[in-house]
Amino acid sequence: MSARCQLTGVQPAFGKKVSHSHRRTSRRFDPNIQTKRYFLPSEGRTVRLKLSARGIKTVDKIGIEAAVRRIRARGEKV
Repeated sequence: MSARCQLTGVQPAFGKKVSHSHRRTSRRFDPNIQTKRYFLPSEGRTVRLKLSARGIKTVDKIGIEAAVRRIRARGEKV
């Protein structure tokens, strides 16, 4: 499963882990990706989306129809 939000496009970031002795090693900051099902009334079916926590809040705010329009405008399949 790719760690990428279909709505916001957020993906893993990379940085350094710093120990107590201040040695630096590489690490990866993964986004909080959740698989969520929504009913799409215009098509009469459910869609399964991989969204970050912020993406879920965005869907709650703008609605599933507008969110699917944004995802399709980015060229992603829903």
